[in-house]
Amino acid sequence: MIRLKEVVTTEFNIEGYPDERYMKLIRDVKPAQATLVPDPPGAITSNAGWDTVKNAEFLKKIIAEIKQQGVRVSVFVDPSVKMVEGASKVRSDRIELYTEPYASHYHEDREKAVAPYLEAAKVAHDLKLGLNAGHDLDLHNLKFLNQSIPYLDEVSIGHALICDALYFGLENTIQLYLRELI
Repeated sequence: MIRLKEVVTTEFNIEGYPDERYMKLIRDVKPAQATLVPDPPGAITSNAGWDTVKNAEFLKKIIAEIKQQGVRVSVFVDPSVKMVEGASKVRSDRIELYTEPYASHYHEDREKAVAPYLEAAKVAHDLKLGLNAGHDLDLHNLKFLNQSIPYLDEVSIGHALICDALYFGLENTIQLYLRELI
């Protein structure tokens, strides 16, 4: 990670569970953004967002420490008004909406699948929280999400992008994803 900071020319985001190892990385690297996920080290991937109400004191302390480093903080949450409001109360700068449920239901009824995200996005905007989204977004569902949700600042697309790159090549795949965001 430390060497990446030297070569990354775009925004640098470090996502992870805020244990001492992660916090040291944030202090040493000082990325543009730290995205806090509730999964402990060793988890393969996220399957839910933070309960920002239940974990409020923990998150408030961690967020304050990260902000002292001059790093913007995003908290990974489910598309729930209550969790978005909780993220605001712990003084997060942004939220990242957990989009696996959207992706799972997209082909059944995309309007219904995006509805809770639209509501969460409006609340986030009203609370002056930046808005990110990520998890299971791909070339099939990304454009609709992006067109449906106003105020979207950033999307995280890791697994699908790498899988697509195996077929299309990395440069072509990045261009394909960028076209979905126009």
